[in-house]
Amino acid sequence: MTAVKKNCGVVFVSYFFLALAFGWSILWTIALVGIWDDTITCQQVGDVTQCSDPNYGILFGMFVSYFFTHQVIQNTIHVVVAGVVGTWWFAPDEASSCCSAGVCDSMKRALTTSFGSICFGSLIVAIIQALRALANSARANDDGNAILVCIAECILQCLESIVKYFNKWAFIYVGLYGYSYLEAGKNVFTLFKNRGWEAIIADDLVSNTLFFVSVVVGGLAGAVGLILSRTTDWFEQAATNGQAASFTLGFIIGLVLTSIAMSAIASGVNAVIVLFAEAPAEFEENHPERSRKMRETWRATYPGCM
Repeated sequence: MTAVKKNCGVVFVSYFFLALAFGWSILWTIALVGIWDDTITCQQVGDVTQCSDPNYGILFGMFVSYFFTHQVIQNTIHVVVAGVVGTWWFAPDEASSCCSAGVCDSMKRALTTSFGSICFGSLIVAIIQALRALANSARANDDGNAILVCIAECILQCLESIVKYFNKWAFIYVGLYGYSYLEAGKNVFTLFKNRGWEAIIADDLVSNTLFFVSVVVGGLAGAVGLILSRTTDWFEQAATNGQAASFTLGFIIGLVLTSIAMSAIASGVNAVIVLFAEAPAEFEENHPERSRKMRETWRATYPGCM
C-alpha cells in the first residue's frame, strides 16, 4: 500500500481500465441480448411456452470474447502495478510521485513489449472460463446429462484455479523484468522453491479476501439484473429462464468488474512477496524501517524463513 500511495497514478490507471471494462460490458451485453433474441425461438403449446436451445457455438465465442478482454485488462493492471512496485523497491527516487517515471515506464512496457505475454496468459484463462459459462448455461437449460455437465464444471473449475494461480505469480515477473509468459512462470516458481517458500505462498489469504468482496458485489449486480428482467422486456423470449439468465449475466459482470478494481491491491501484495524473496538486501538499503518491520513479522510467523 505504501508503494501504491507513493505512486497514486496507478490508481487512476486502474480506474481508467475499469471504465474501459464497463464500456465493453455494456457493448457485449447489447450484442448478447441481440444474439439471444435472434437464435432462440419460442412457441405457445397449449398453456406452456416452449423455447429452442441457444446456439452454444455462438455463445462460446461470445463468452471467450468477454472473458478474454477482461482478463487482458485485469492482467495489464497486474503487470503495471508489479512494475511500479519493483521500481519503488529498487529505485525509490524514480517512483515517488503520482505520475512518476516508474508509473509511465511500467505502463509503456505493459502495453508494448509485455502485451503479447499478457494476451497469451489471458487467452488460456478466458477459454476455460468460457467453457465453464457454457456448462452453467447447459445445466440451467437442462441440456445433456446432468452428471456429465457437473463433472465437466468441476474439472474446468480446477483447471481455472491452477492457471489463475500460475498467472498470479508469472505476471509479477513479466512486470518486473519483462520476461515472456512461460519463462516468467518458471523463474518465479523456481525462486519460491529455492527459498523453501512453497508453503508460505500457499497461506496467502489476500486474494481470497478480495475475491469474497467481488462475489458479494457480483451478487448485488445479479439482483439488479433480476429486477431489470421483471421491469423490462429484456430476455423476454427466454421465457422461464429469463430471470435466471438476467441474474447470471449481472453476477458475471459485477464479479469481473470488481475483480479488476481489486487487482491493484492484490498485485501490489504479490509483487512485494516476490521481491522480498528475491531482493531483501535492496529493500533493507532503500527502505530500512519497513524492511525491519517485515523481517520481524515474517520471523515471528514463519520461523526460519529468513
